[in-house]
Amino acid sequence: MFGRLRSLIFVAAAGVAAVLLGLALQGTTRAAPPQQVAAAPVHRAPAGIRIWYAPESYPQISLPDGRRQAVRSVLNITQPMRFGSFVWNEDHIPQGPVWVRVDLARQLLSVFRDGHEIGSAVILYGTDGKPTPTGSFTVLEKDAHHYSHSYDAPMPYMLRLTEDGVAIHGSNVREGWATHGCIGVPLDFARLLFAAASKGDLVVIIPA
Repeated sequence: MFGRLRSLIFVAAAGVAAVLLGLALQGTTRAAPPQQVAAAPVHRAPAGIRIWYAPESYPQISLPDGRRQAVRSVLNITQPMRFGSFVWNEDHIPQGPVWVRVDLARQLLSVFRDGHEIGSAVILYGTDGKPTPTGSFTVLEKDAHHYSHSYDAPMPYMLRLTEDGVAIHGSNVREGWATHGCIGVPLDFARLLFAAASKGDLVVIIPA
């Protein structure tokens, strides 16, 4: 579900993934003033050194349903995240459960595997009367070549979250655009996420 926004989307302040998680995690002091999301050509933002936590002090992310997810490491992203940019780094990260955290307020999505953050991207989301739902979801369907007949538009690397069609999918992530309720991510990032995720994986959407 992707379309042109009738009025300019208001993008909240968004930090790099490590800073964002510093605000959300319990038991860490990495919080810092966030950086702004700014318009820029599509590119990958370079990743710095991964931040590892000691096993006895893993931070915990609280989920909307009351559960908690332990975090073993996060990406230390050292440059501002911009429209169309993303980071993906799974070097030396073991296989394990995958889950996704979407922060609508900061317009960022983070992917975790076995407790390690392996990807982060700036997103588009629903506005203009078609908001993105919030809460805890699971991946119901995967379709790499999905096409929406309702909106006459492709939704590549689609991960369906709701029965009425809300999904994560590849989009042209740029300033002034939004979706009809879906979560749009850069196409190359969508391809990586599609390969990493499975049906039944958890997706948590935090409200703006």
